[in-house]
Amino acid sequence: MAEYTKRGKGWQARVSWHDSFGKRHTKAKAGFKTKKLASIWAVDMEAQLNQGVAVDKSISLYDYYLHWVATYKEPKVSDISMVRYNTTAKNIQDFFGNTNIKDISRSQYQAFINDFGKSHAPSTVQKVNGFIRACVKSAILDDFLIKDFTQGVALVANENKIVKVQYLNLKEIRALLATVENHLSPNFTSRYMIITAIYTGMRLSEIQALTWSDIDWFNQTISINKSWNAVNHQFKATKNKSSVRKIKVNPELLTILQQLKTHSQGTMVFLDQYSTVPTSGAVNRTLQALLTELNITKRNFHFHSLRHSHVALLLAKGIDIYAISKRLGHSNIKTTANTYAYLIDEYKDKTDQQIITALSSL
Repeated sequence: MAEYTKRGKGWQARVSWHDSFGKRHTKAKAGFKTKKLASIWAVDMEAQLNQGVAVDKSISLYDYYLHWVATYKEPKVSDISMVRYNTTAKNIQDFFGNTNIKDISRSQYQAFINDFGKSHAPSTVQKVNGFIRACVKSAILDDFLIKDFTQGVALVANENKIVKVQYLNLKEIRALLATVENHLSPNFTSRYMIITAIYTGMRLSEIQALTWSDIDWFNQTISINKSWNAVNHQFKATKNKSSVRKIKVNPELLTILQQLKTHSQGTMVFLDQYSTVPTSGAVNRTLQALLTELNITKRNFHFHSLRHSHVALLLAKGIDIYAISKRLGHSNIKTTANTYAYLIDEYKDKTDQQIITALSSL
């Protein structure tokens, strides 16, 4: 129900309604030059009420985003992912300030994407847009919004900000393996972790979390069922459900890991001489020292790049992309194809020749 009141030279509109408990609520707005303008506002409020939107709710996009992250994301995502969510919160605050989430239009959000995209790579823009879109959809479910102002927005990004992923070719992988194996010592487990990454393609947190019970020596498999929280030094769940997997491993890796087991005094595979699991910083320093020793210069190469090198190795050997996807613990083959599209393209000529050979044999 709407009421209109003449106030000085302007008009005020007031809408009222009762909630499911019978309690009466009102929302008013003054300063309309004409009763017609006041009526337009009131009709819009009543339309929103009829669609279940609580028009008396008021919250900024920034505050709702913080609430959404704390409620739905922080309890289950990794520390690294939380850094990304928190950085996005700062991006929202810098551009929108305390603007009410209801007052943001598609054109304003497009302006945000345009501004953000000037200094960020496509993948970063896609990630941030994905976070905000999910947040906005949640706000709609919570009756703060009717329309999704992120819908149909064109993503704009700076192509010059794209960082090409570095990986090792087959020759470089062999050289790295040879160098690492010549300098192995059970006291320094970072080197064993590097070998494990090359042979398995496992994520660093998955390698850090390995226990001896995860290794089936007879069937030559490793079970990946947890990961490692480097902040509180505790086990945590894997990245997602599909990351829980069992992979076949080569005898060479098992022989190398057996060296560690002989000297092991705990349940965890990669405990070092200080009874701790090497951190990301430690393994990356070791990796960089080895690459320097080999005169291999790779810009932006780090421990996770060994996962990309593992994929490059398998593709070079003609391994099917579906098998690679399962080995990596991806939820679907599309994720693998998108992540390693640059590698797949590089091996296209070889694959094309295999196709022609197969067809010619008919």
